[in-house]
Parts: sequence; C-alpha cells; structure tokens
Amino acid sequence: MVDIDISDGFWVFGYGSLLWNPGFPVAEQKQARLTGWHRSFCMRSIHHRGTEEKPGLVLALDHQEDAFCDGVAFFVAPEHAEKTLAELRERELVSSAYLETIQALETPEGSLQAVTYVIDPVHEQYCGELALEEQAQIMSTAVGGRGPNTEYLWNTAAHLEETGLRDADLSWLAERVKVLVADQ
Repeated sequence: MVDIDISDGFWVFGYGSLLWNPGFPVAEQKQARLTGWHRSFCMRSIHHRGTEEKPGLVLALDHQEDAFCDGVAFFVAPEHAEKTLAELRERELVSSAYLETIQALETPEGSLQAVTYVIDPVHEQYCGELALEEQAQIMSTAVGGRGPNTEYLWNTAAHLEETGLRDADLSWLAERVKVLVADQ
C-alpha cells in the first residue's frame, strides 16, 4: 500500500468492475487515459470470480511501455475518503496480486494523480500469457464469491461500449463467451 493523503479527497482510476460497480460515493467522474499500461485479463481470480480449485479471470493493468488504457477517474470527496480507501483496499488487495499505486492520468481537462491498482507480475495469480480463446474458455464456466465470471466480463464490456471506451479484446471475449455458454 502507498501512503495517500486523503484529506482533500482523492481520485481512483476505474478500468474494470469499478466502471459499473464502484461501490463508493462518487463526487465527480471523467474519462481518463493511463499510458504505459494495458487492460488485460491477466489475473487469476480465486476469490471474486473463481475459486482456488477453478480460478476465473479478472482484469488488471499489465505494464507495457507503448500501451494505454482508457477508463474513468472517480473523485472521492473528503468526507468519504477514509471509508472508501479502506473498502477499496479490502476489495482490491484481497490476495496481494494487485499493487496499490499512484499513477498520472490524462483527462480532457489536464492531468491528475489517481490511486490505481495494477498487477504484480511476479505474483502467482499473474497469467499474462493466456491467449484470448483460452481466456474465453476459462470465463465461460468460472464462478466465485461475487458471482459468475461471465457477469464480470459482460458488464465490463457493455459499460465500456456505453461510455465510448470500446476495447476490442473485451468485445471479442464477450461475444465468444456468449457462444461458449450457449453451447454448454
């Protein structure tokens, strides 16, 4: 965890489930871009969207110099900052596969600093090497404490489309998983 001054509130970068289920009061939000990272199903989920016996996959930010990730910056007002940061840490740091960082985001109004959860590439849950078809096969059947992996995928892909932040890989995965589920 990083030392974060939350006395004036803070920004959080959403690129996956935070887009459609932030779980905290949002005082302001704006589209934002993070450079040097890409959105990827590179984390095995053993709690929220899978189990230790049958892991699912969840999104993480995987470092890549020439990449970028478009998402949403959420501002948490000072009166909700302490509780929100504690809840985010409980949600995002459940297995230590994510690293809590502060990243510079670009928005239409300029740059800002935001709490951003990125994958730890040496953690045992990291799986950045999986082909899209293998990802689809895993997500079509995995279920965890927060529900089916399909729900996570479809909600995230739909929300990205609705907000104009289309992600080609997520769109392909969402359609492929629908076919796999229909065939089961």
